[in-house]
Amino acid sequence: MTDNAGDVVAVDGPSPSGPHRAATVARTAVVWESLRAALAGLASDDGPLSIVDAGGGTGGAAVPLAELGHDVTVVEPNPDSLAALERRAAEAGVRVRALQGEIRDLADLLPPGRAHMVLVHNVLEYVEAPLGALTDVVGITRPGGAVSLLAANSVAGALHRALAGHVEEARLLLGDPEGRWGEGDPMPRRFTTEQLLELTEGAGLTTPRVQGVRVFADLLPGRVFETDQHVGQQLVELEKVAAEHPALSGIATQLHVVAHRPR
Repeated sequence: MTDNAGDVVAVDGPSPSGPHRAATVARTAVVWESLRAALAGLASDDGPLSIVDAGGGTGGAAVPLAELGHDVTVVEPNPDSLAALERRAAEAGVRVRALQGEIRDLADLLPPGRAHMVLVHNVLEYVEAPLGALTDVVGITRPGGAVSLLAANSVAGALHRALAGHVEEARLLLGDPEGRWGEGDPMPRRFTTEQLLELTEGAGLTTPRVQGVRVFADLLPGRVFETDQHVGQQLVELEKVAAEHPALSGIATQLHVVAHRPR
């Protein structure tokens, strides 16, 4: 469930190599670094952290997190994705708990207030009621725990439509409260920074930290990665700076918010 994107930490399917791997790393490095920092702040002497990936698909984020030693559970409605997740975890030599269900099923599938962190990546665009879904997520998050949101940015959606020559669609997207350019838009919903912050506040989360993800990575032509072997790492460093830049982060393909349930 993405808008011009792959998974958060790793792409589905075989691991990319060469220029494709460089592009993938540049697109995911900012989120991965942010998750590492958030998890470090939650670390305790009580054992591994409990992480729930709501709508975690085939484990692009879950398996790398399990490789770090965390106790990871994926809740995913698609049985084929869960089967692929189990294969991926087995190949990596880690255990990831796989549960079939929607976000609205979280309260029935998992104990309340137990997860140190819940990932909600590329999911809020597709649920019927984003605030209700996020409230359900908060219900399984322990006091002091974190929620990581990753969602499509409506401003970037308009920028990308305009750059593709669809100027009228870009205008319509900017004026639509759901961030869509019309009936043919495959993305059910996109968000502005303000909308995501309103959702976190409405769900009772505090201290949100917002950053832009993929400011430049989706704008560069693929040949850039083929002509210079160093451009991938250079783009990673550029993306890290742009993610925090007050102007540039607003045009990122995705918005990443890490917020906390009050103690």
